[in-house]
Formats: sequence, structure tokens, C-alpha cells
Amino acid sequence: MMAVKRISKRALQKILSGDVKESATCVIKFYSNGCHYCRKLKDIFEEVAEEHEDIVFFAFNIADYPSVQKVLDFNGVPTISLIRTGTTTPRIRLMGEPERPDKKTWYRQGEIQRFIEKENR
Repeated sequence: MMAVKRISKRALQKILSGDVKESATCVIKFYSNGCHYCRKLKDIFEEVAEEHEDIVFFAFNIADYPSVQKVLDFNGVPTISLIRTGTTTPRIRLMGEPERPDKKTWYRQGEIQRFIEKENR
């Protein structure tokens, strides 16, 4: 089983609009095929996903929905968000920019773990 599933524009819009009635915690990595950080981050993101069986992990290609950056108010990729579903207004949190970005992956595994632990309370 893959720990990280690719999500479609329609499914993402359903999550963001509050149409998902089931209560769940989703972590979404927004990426672009042309982003070298995004490609290198893939393995780390999958490792983090394997450690959290209670959370659903997705990867979303912003080429499928470029205006998602305006909708969620972020600029550039990779960007990681944690979204809680099950209410009419989902709780959306964006991971901040790292203080010292990793030269290969932008985010570090420990930073992603801490973000998830902090926001998933």
C-alpha cells in the first residue's frame, strides 16, 4: 500500500470546501514536476506518512489547479498543509518556511514531524 496518494483537483476542492463529512486529518504536500526540492522531498514525505497510520497523506500537483496557491495563501512549492475535515469549515494549517532550508529537500523530516504533531492536537 502506498502511504502517499496523489489527489485530484476535484477531491482537493471537496476537502477545502468542507464537503468531506468524515472526520479525518489530511497532510497534503503541494508540488510541481519542475521543482527539484519537491522531487527530493518525496522519499522523506513518504517516510513520515508511514509513521502516521491515523493520518491520510496526499500529494497534489499545483499544475492541476494553479490558483490553489491563492486559495490557501501560499507562494511556491514545496508547501505542506494539514487539514482537518468533518466540519463545514475545515481547519487548514500551512507549514511555515524553514529557518534554514535544506539544500536538497527544502524541509527536513524532523520539521515535518514537529509540524504534524503540533497541528494534530
